[in-house]
Amino acid sequence: MPPVSPLAPASFPDLPVIAGVRFATAEAGVRYKGRTDVMLVELVEGTSIAGVYTRSGTRSAAVLDCQAKTGGPNDGRAAILVNSGNSNAFTGRNGQASVDAICAAVADRLSVEPTRIFTASTGVIGEPLPHDRIVARIDELATTLSETGAEAAARAIMTTDTFAKGASAEVQVGGQSVRIAGFAKGSGMIAPDMATMLVYIFTDAVIAQPALQHLISDLAQTTFNCITVDSDTSTSDTLICAATGASGVDVAGDDGFATALEAVMRDLAHQVVRDGEGATKFVEVQVSGSRSDDDARKAAMAIANSPLVKTAIAGEDPNWGRVVMAVGKSGAEADRDRLSIRFGDIVVAEEGWVAPGYREEDGAAYMKQQDLVLRVDLGIGDGTATVWTCDLTHGYIEINADYRS
Repeated sequence: MPPVSPLAPASFPDLPVIAGVRFATAEAGVRYKGRTDVMLVELVEGTSIAGVYTRSGTRSAAVLDCQAKTGGPNDGRAAILVNSGNSNAFTGRNGQASVDAICAAVADRLSVEPTRIFTASTGVIGEPLPHDRIVARIDELATTLSETGAEAAARAIMTTDTFAKGASAEVQVGGQSVRIAGFAKGSGMIAPDMATMLVYIFTDAVIAQPALQHLISDLAQTTFNCITVDSDTSTSDTLICAATGASGVDVAGDDGFATALEAVMRDLAHQVVRDGEGATKFVEVQVSGSRSDDDARKAAMAIANSPLVKTAIAGEDPNWGRVVMAVGKSGAEADRDRLSIRFGDIVVAEEGWVAPGYREEDGAAYMKQQDLVLRVDLGIGDGTATVWTCDLTHGYIEINADYRS
């Protein structure tokens, strides 16, 4: 196992039990030996399920299958099955055959309609999924389901992750408590084009599927769609949110619930960046003063994805010229003589030139911190955007140069 990221939290959080959700894990030997690599989630009857998926043109069979099922009726119980080690992507007709075989086995064992079974696979692309190994563990999974198994489930879906990622919230709606808990996996191939990676969020709230879908789709835009590790979008990115309704509290249209859900999603998104392959710095990029929010996002993502910016951050070099370069290539409208740059609260550049009071040693000292904020104001409008990224180190190359070896 690789060493744990220096940006990792101290421990996996103590996630609350979500009534109506049970978890199980198993060692199927899909690719890894001596560790769990499959997780199963059972959801009570009437659970609303919403999903947001990658828009990659080469998305996996599991993603296509989930997309086709999302938005269906809430009749009967539901299930989620995820494996790590093999993405079941670019596997031709074998991909759907594997999904069908897994769904059939889960449906038979749990008495769940295949249309209510959502699968995902993460790992190597282009190798047939040995789904028979997963099918052989379905009975074991079904007999070990537990409402307290969320952490084990989070660990079972890890690939190059160095730590399991979890987050939760509890919110009062009409004087009653509603719980939210979720976990995610992701470390590399992170530049979302919908949500990102694999993310599973559960709540005991009552909310109809269309309302939940609308909420999740909107919140993905300000959380998972605002992170990048390496500018690469996965073939398997999946975000699923399941609302069991067990609390009896209807949250449709409740701002407090939406805020709590967004906080959980943002926490998970940040943890993915903090586990970026080889990462040693967590970086928030804030862009303001653009002609539009869309332009701000273009500039922010150009900065966050720039190898030159990211390697300068890794080397603790306050090379603000690279930030200027990234803004210029982004496609966002910019005026050189109105642009200003700050590293944290340090004014580095303004009015198209280095700030009169800026000292290089101050910038260098700031760059030694683990958590950094880069602020750019384009000075031409009211548009804003915030995205999150990490640095680019030798560790990223080492992890990815021999990923299949």
